[in-house]
Amino acid sequence: MLSDLAWLPKAPADFRERVRALRAEVAAPADGLYERALTLATTALDENQLGQLSKVVAELAASPKAPPQFSKVKLGLLGDGTLSLLSPVIAGSGVRHGLLLEAIQGDYGSAVQQAMDPGSSLHAAGLDMLLVATDARSLGLNRSAESLETADRRVAAAFAQIKLIVEGLKPAVAAAVMVQTIVPPIEPLFGSFDRVEKTSGYAMVAELNDRLRDWAAEGAVVLVDIARLAGTIGLERWDAPGHWHASKLPFAPEMAPVYGDVIARTVASLRGRARKCLVLDLDNTLWGGVIGDDGVAGIALGQGSAAGEAFLEIQQTALELRRRGVVLAVCSKNEEAAALLPFREHPEMVLKEDHIAVFQANWTDKAANLKAIAETLNIGVDALVFLDDNPAERAQVRRELPVVAVPELPEEPSLYPRLLMAAGYFEAVAFTQDDRDRAAMYQANAARAAAVQASGDLDSYLASLDMVCTIRPVDAVTRPRVAQLINKSNQFNLTTRRYTEAQVEAAEADPRRHASQIRLVDKFGDNGIICVLIADRAGDAWEIDTWLMSCRVLGRRVQEAALAHLAGAARADGAKKLVGRYIPSPKNAMVREHYAKLGFTQTSETVEGETTWELDLAAYEAPSLPMVIDDLGAQPLAAAS
Repeated sequence: MLSDLAWLPKAPADFRERVRALRAEVAAPADGLYERALTLATTALDENQLGQLSKVVAELAASPKAPPQFSKVKLGLLGDGTLSLLSPVIAGSGVRHGLLLEAIQGDYGSAVQQAMDPGSSLHAAGLDMLLVATDARSLGLNRSAESLETADRRVAAAFAQIKLIVEGLKPAVAAAVMVQTIVPPIEPLFGSFDRVEKTSGYAMVAELNDRLRDWAAEGAVVLVDIARLAGTIGLERWDAPGHWHASKLPFAPEMAPVYGDVIARTVASLRGRARKCLVLDLDNTLWGGVIGDDGVAGIALGQGSAAGEAFLEIQQTALELRRRGVVLAVCSKNEEAAALLPFREHPEMVLKEDHIAVFQANWTDKAANLKAIAETLNIGVDALVFLDDNPAERAQVRRELPVVAVPELPEEPSLYPRLLMAAGYFEAVAFTQDDRDRAAMYQANAARAAAVQASGDLDSYLASLDMVCTIRPVDAVTRPRVAQLINKSNQFNLTTRRYTEAQVEAAEADPRRHASQIRLVDKFGDNGIICVLIADRAGDAWEIDTWLMSCRVLGRRVQEAALAHLAGAARADGAKKLVGRYIPSPKNAMVREHYAKLGFTQTSETVEGETTWELDLAAYEAPSLPMVIDDLGAQPLAAAS
């Protein structure tokens, strides 16, 4: 299931012709090229097909006319094995995750040297991200140690080597460094006792992976758990000694597509492209049978039957996803009153009505309803995953909305949860309390949307929300969420500069920088941290390096509160003006006039569309806002050293 990408439909028979057609379009892309590329990539492609698609990626990445929906990423590959064989697979897989991914591999067998040499090609490549892909055989952990002391030394040396590579190249990487876990050796020395005996290769690899896990938990690196992937598929299928000896390929060639997809989905998550909402069909998806025909008593659901327990497991999976922050919605062809009956009356329903943020049960086509769900939640249609047992409905949504993720489902409902989770639509690279609360936040947002429609008067509506805007300096507690927002926010982001958690920490500690975060609470709930501000002190001016906001709070006048905070802090520090920049990106056109709307004066514009703006602090007056402002972050800063 995992190794053959079973959640994706089969590749089309005319794949080669479609690839050729895409390549022919690169010079003068027509409307819909992104969707056509996505449709082709969102199929179960083998190693050769991914290689063909990677050629389209290379040409699009080099083209100034590439569709703006793609996110361009330069990914460095460094480690053990013949990485050049993996670059096309990773690049081809990236298309299905909305990436134009240029994979730049280091030379074989010289990872440490290239990392430590400031003049190496990887240092000069302008990398956005780096993947360190090491192997137990090259690290000396595939054979047992003669003593416990030797085992400890080997593990310490292997960890030190990986850290040396990471620290050496980190200054040359703009965003994140990913590190793979190590696949353990398959051949047992002691049998089951391998896990206990610390001198075994299996135990040494487990110890190293524990150290990598703890390192990632500190925020220094992003973990890609290839060891778990290999174990899930089966180490016997994953490991191919002949290919290692012949070409230093670290796994069997048929594992390359799933490996490439896992790397690409992790990069996509770092770019803020993980999905946010699971949309559920009802009949024969959440329960067996048709509620309109069978009634509450007649549907298959709950303990006592294999079918009923299978559908119960689907609901449990959806509820688990909600607990980790995935928004749940319903999209069903049904009478709404009938569709709601199981939620309200069936004693074994795990999912309840209040778990569902948007409930669309009608006879409108499902593509239209999915658009309505995204609009209600104020998220992109490309943030949706649609789970539906009906192949005709899946095909219609894929045809009408290629950006929606639609997993292919087998005949057997008991396999739905495994397939959904294997697809990695909700891949996470960090997890905070705000993430855990996200589903409730979006659900509250849907309630707000309904409230503003009912009100008809925006000012009255905003006043009725009882908003409290809390502004604080970034600190150790909020740092992980701030770093996550910096790397995920694309639309309301004036510069789209990306910083690691360590770089955010450095900004906090730097007396020449001002780093603040803003949280918004209202009568519907806590929106979490929804704004990040980083400004640099430069003489009599403060230059705004980073200004981003969550689209969940658009129209709530939070940007005016943010400006009042920045103006107050800068003025207290003796500054005469604020300087802001808008750097255009494929997704941030919505903030092109941000500074103009706030009263800044434009001072320059480049041919690329980058604009510079200034605000005279002497003339600035903070507005009266329909919220309580709790601001402890606008304290005068210490003198710059």
